[in-house]
Amino acid sequence: MARHDRAGRRGSRRGPVLGVAVAVLLAAGAGWWGYEAWSGDGTEQDPEVVAATERLQSFLDAWAAGKAAEAAALSDSPENAESLLTSVMTNLKPTRTEISAGDGEKNEAGEVTVPYTARFTVPSVGLFRYESEATLVRKAQQWTVEFGSPMIHPELKPGQTLALKTVAERAGVLDKNGDELQAASLRGSVGEQGKGTFGLEARYDKQLRGGGGSATSEVVIADRQSGQAVASLTKSSAKPGKPVRTTIDPEVQNAAAAALEDVKVNAALIALEPSTGNLLAVSSRPAGGLNRALAGQYPPGSTFKVVTAAAMLKAGMKPSDVVRCPKFAHVDGQRFENQNQFTLPAGSTFKDSFAKSCNTMFVENRAKVGGSALHQAAEAFGIGGVWDVGDSTYDGSVPVTTSDNDLAASTIGQARVQASPLVMASIAATVKEGTFKQPVLVPDAVKKKHQATARLDASVAADLRDMMRATVTYGAGSALTGIPGEPHAKTGTAEFGDEKPPRTHAWMIGYQGGSDLAWCVMLEDGGSGGADAGPVAARFLKALTDQG
Repeated sequence: MARHDRAGRRGSRRGPVLGVAVAVLLAAGAGWWGYEAWSGDGTEQDPEVVAATERLQSFLDAWAAGKAAEAAALSDSPENAESLLTSVMTNLKPTRTEISAGDGEKNEAGEVTVPYTARFTVPSVGLFRYESEATLVRKAQQWTVEFGSPMIHPELKPGQTLALKTVAERAGVLDKNGDELQAASLRGSVGEQGKGTFGLEARYDKQLRGGGGSATSEVVIADRQSGQAVASLTKSSAKPGKPVRTTIDPEVQNAAAAALEDVKVNAALIALEPSTGNLLAVSSRPAGGLNRALAGQYPPGSTFKVVTAAAMLKAGMKPSDVVRCPKFAHVDGQRFENQNQFTLPAGSTFKDSFAKSCNTMFVENRAKVGGSALHQAAEAFGIGGVWDVGDSTYDGSVPVTTSDNDLAASTIGQARVQASPLVMASIAATVKEGTFKQPVLVPDAVKKKHQATARLDASVAADLRDMMRATVTYGAGSALTGIPGEPHAKTGTAEFGDEKPPRTHAWMIGYQGGSDLAWCVMLEDGGSGGADAGPVAARFLKALTDQG
């Protein structure tokens, strides 16, 4: 039999290497030229086998390139061939394909049979390699590939295809009830190759995908109608993934998402359980990339006055102390003012200034929290430590002040004071609980909770609760007036950037006196705490009330 050597082929079409020997025979009175085809090793080749093999390689090259229609046109059943080739490549989604023809042979009927080797690099499987063969027949002066299911894979039967079967099933990200977590910005997403792209799906990708083997899927023969696997062509030792269980309460999460639904700016709403620190809702807009609720880094503005007030109370001030709230306060040439330059009348108290968010009162009384006092007060709220929550977080920063201006701005949550919505919700939770409980999102992932290095005095916590309730009943948190559950709150309008007038983030933090719930709303570049963040907080709390 004549043979054609194609073993060196790697998916790109190349012509055969032919050795040609020309014999010149001279005879008395006559002469003729003759030629014959020879292979590189001296074996004679049949030109028809060469041509048929070239035709098959064109088919294989088009298949490898994902050009099903082009390959199918070289067969005797173009419609069926295109359908099956498309099915195989769509199912396997190989990142690399190499299909190489081998040595062809011609039988007595004039047909040429050519073996080939197929190599597919399949995500979650690895290298999938097999041997098959094709028969080519001469039709209308052209070699044509006889198409049939076994030609694509020797074990395929009509009505079957190659497909992937997941062996290590990807586990789910779950809420506290064990159901699939319905929080897109927190859960994240999974890409086409089955890998988490952001959020908890990305952070816990290895756990969710499972392992124990390099391949998490198997190539199978499957019925094209039912999709059921008939036989496995590869084997995997991988084990199913393990679910990630969170503390998220689906009702609270739904209320948070609904409250942000019509918000036009980047925003975050986060809620937690003061008694445990367990996070109940984490909603961040837009989803993808930075989770603003957990890891956003912002000046907290007047919501930080909860910490400043704690330091002032510890220093001896009382909520009933009469204080000034002028239009302006000056510190070394720097002017501080209240929103819209409001003032409070003579006889107003510390509690009044807190409830109505008077910046100038805090600036004028900055000496009571000088030195490291403000920094130490922040430590009672867990700020300054590393929080092991189960996801990436920004845990706040309140540096020891370095100048009088730095101190003045820090008292009202500006200067170098930075926090995330998570930190600010935890501040509200600490006031309600009376002690810092580190927030937790994924309990099984938490190795060591941060313990605050300082504690709130019981009397300080009690005074803060009274002052935060006053913020709702007659202060800047009036958006929550009438909402059941005895809400306590603090508003904040935090300046950022260099524009004049400055742009502002809108904040509101709080907790429910009648339930185990603390929360924070932050609208990035969103205006005013009371006017803009307040209504969002109200929608959130009202939704929870309606659910109850």
